[in-house]
Amino acid sequence: MKKLRTALLAKATRSRALLAVAAISALGAQAQADEVVNIYSYREPGLIQEILDAFTAETGIKTNVVFGRNGIIERMTAEGRNSPADLLIVNDSGLLIQAKDAGVTQPLESKVVDETVDARFRDPEHHWVGFTQRARIVYASKERVAQDAITYEELAEPKWKGKVCSRSGQHTYNIALIASMIAHHGEEKAEAWLSGVRDNLATKPAGGDREGARNVHAGLCDVAIGNTYYMAGMMRNEEYKPVAESIKILFPNAADRGTHVNISGGALAAHAPNRDNAVKLIEFFLSKTSQESYVGKSGEYPIVVGAESSDLVKSWGELKADTLPIAEIAALRRKASELVDKVRFDAGPQ
Repeated sequence: MKKLRTALLAKATRSRALLAVAAISALGAQAQADEVVNIYSYREPGLIQEILDAFTAETGIKTNVVFGRNGIIERMTAEGRNSPADLLIVNDSGLLIQAKDAGVTQPLESKVVDETVDARFRDPEHHWVGFTQRARIVYASKERVAQDAITYEELAEPKWKGKVCSRSGQHTYNIALIASMIAHHGEEKAEAWLSGVRDNLATKPAGGDREGARNVHAGLCDVAIGNTYYMAGMMRNEEYKPVAESIKILFPNAADRGTHVNISGGALAAHAPNRDNAVKLIEFFLSKTSQESYVGKSGEYPIVVGAESSDLVKSWGELKADTLPIAEIAALRRKASELVDKVRFDAGPQ
């Protein structure tokens, strides 16, 4: 009997020891998991890698990036609760809205975000926040366009007949611009404006913003609608530099309501396994140093007051941004898309 009690005691001791080891191992695995942020990104890694490296150096938290030009939100939807994603980084507000509507984001509670980022660059329900601004501007020929100021409304005037180039009206950048026109003027006037711009097009909408710039350089049109950061990229590219140097940048409506801006930004993944670390990284993106690193590489504008754009971007002049909240513009995106189809914008001049 004594031998039996001794054997049972020994067995119980071994069991407790094994449980203790298992518990320690589990805690160790959890601690290791907590020292990482998994990022799903529509933005090219090169634009944010410097920030991620600095974040790891400061916090010890490693970053893993999955990059894709398309389909990331669909991937997160398919993965559901098993998704390893902690943070979604996008290059356009339309994707932020799409992600929220798809249910792959969650509210972010951060005093840093609320105090650092103007409310117009944040989701009212805290699902996303802007990281950088980009302006939708006019590329104008230095040779053929004498004026140094312009408005979006003016692009529909007869004097620009056959002189305007644009990418597809259904592209997310133009949808946001058209939505802003609806917000400012109402749907009826926005439709009339869009019809006027359509009839002033030099050709059917095609290509991207770089192609618009090339068309201006080649004399196919005198002005093109495009984002600022494409000009920054072209100035750094020997092939495109002559194109960029033949163009002057006009900030529409700088004398009144301001130029339409869009944002890049981030959102906390709905099932983030490393939620707290993801919040830390979002806040890190909003530091002055990170902001200036980001816009220095992307050719965009900072979100945070006090952070500065690159010298190249500053050389174009001061950006007076439209104060419309991004969420207000986003709410009109569907109507904007319907207007594009209604006036047959992508069919070109009527």
